[in-house]
Amino acid sequence: MTSRVRQIRSRRSTALRCAAPLVTLALAATGCGASVTPGRIGDSPRSPSTSDAPPAAASTPSPTQAATCTDRYFSGMTTAQRVGQLLMGGISAAHPDQAQLRTLRDNHVGAIMLTGRSTAGTAATRKTVDGFRGQADQVGGRRVGLLVSTDQEGGQVQVLNGPGFSAIPNGLTQGGWPTATLRSQAAGWAKQLKAAGVDLNLAPVADVVPAALGTRNMPIGSFKREYGHTPETVTSHSGAFAAGFAQSGVMTTLKHFPGLGQVIGNTDTTANVVDSVTTASSSSLEPFRAGIRSGSPFVMVSSATYTKIDPKHLAAFSPTVISQLLRGKLGFKGVVISDDIGNAVAVRSFSPAQRAVNFIAAGGNMILTVRPSTVPAMTQAIEARMRQDASFRAKVDDSVRRILAAKQSAGLLDCH
Repeated sequence: MTSRVRQIRSRRSTALRCAAPLVTLALAATGCGASVTPGRIGDSPRSPSTSDAPPAAASTPSPTQAATCTDRYFSGMTTAQRVGQLLMGGISAAHPDQAQLRTLRDNHVGAIMLTGRSTAGTAATRKTVDGFRGQADQVGGRRVGLLVSTDQEGGQVQVLNGPGFSAIPNGLTQGGWPTATLRSQAAGWAKQLKAAGVDLNLAPVADVVPAALGTRNMPIGSFKREYGHTPETVTSHSGAFAAGFAQSGVMTTLKHFPGLGQVIGNTDTTANVVDSVTTASSSSLEPFRAGIRSGSPFVMVSSATYTKIDPKHLAAFSPTVISQLLRGKLGFKGVVISDDIGNAVAVRSFSPAQRAVNFIAAGGNMILTVRPSTVPAMTQAIEARMRQDASFRAKVDDSVRRILAAKQSAGLLDCH
């Protein structure tokens, strides 16, 4: 076998490995084999008139098509564009800040999270999101579609409200429903997000909060975000929620691996949050394990420390948690996204540069920061480490391929 053939097969194998678990979800409204009418860089790849339609099986690309499509984008990207794909920046859903949007654009950031609270409704949100898409980069004359996400769990964690959006009950309430009911309701909620131009929901919560801990668990229990107090209930209902969203063509994120159910403090507002209970074989990992088997495209990693798994690192900075447990033992092949590491108190002792490098070095793929002002330092640090460290550069490339595969499966890449 010639060296050239080996290189081609190696690249194709890598892309297939990253794309396969994602394309099977049939989330694409526009697949690799479909024709896309060229438009300006900001044109949405999905027509508003089709926002409520279920994903068409005929548009689902084959693994080979997906690999070819993502390879073409990847090979055409500059280093700065590749690094930008690793970032998801928070932007207020109700009052987008133009200076923050410029920061994201100047750093080629490939994903946005709608934050805060908005009562504008689906139509107004769609108009805002389509405006955001206008700053997406182009590679070889084709846009790299902007991935748009939000937090739409229900209860006190629901960013988007107003005309066209349902008031979603909290997790505990959802956990009391039959799974068929939850799946049906979730499919409806997903259609609402799709109509608003959102590609990814940073939900469901897969954390198991023991009944004995309950509301003393500040990040989850105090807001009743959990589906229940046993691994069985959380597994069945987080799975039903994710299945409903997949049915309507919106991606989901299992969170917060390896679980925030056993902690007291909230990593958003508290430093040194520690779980001294969870092990690599705890039953509380079952919701994540089941969700991964079902093809979850994203898993969010927490910023707590798990003393019985890796006492030396926050989970988001832990090769043991991400590379060994999540990737190795649980077999996750999708995109590993951080919990917020832009504003969370849990990571304040690290500079933004350190946070970004530590997360990617540990095996993470997409950095979530609700503070766009941290993005320049993060991208500069990643690029600097890439120049110094070939193994780190390989991790960046692997992350970009996984993210492009997710975007391709969501119809965000022009693959004609």
